[in-house]
Amino acid sequence: MLDTSRDPVPAPADVPPDVPVDAPGEEARGCLYALSQPPLMIFLGVIGCLLLVAAVHDLFVL
Repeated sequence: MLDTSRDPVPAPADVPPDVPVDAPGEEARGCLYALSQPPLMIFLGVIGCLLLVAAVHDLFVL
């Protein structure tokens, strides 16, 4: 069950005291990190080119 109490959460015992508890880990990366990945940018570029070709076809050929 979800704990909705407003009591402060104690720090885990296995974390060394010199490391901040709220330090970002590997999972805490944001949208800019995702957009900097080459496979995603290649995929988005291909989709963008397909949309551009379809728009140009609709405007000038049909």
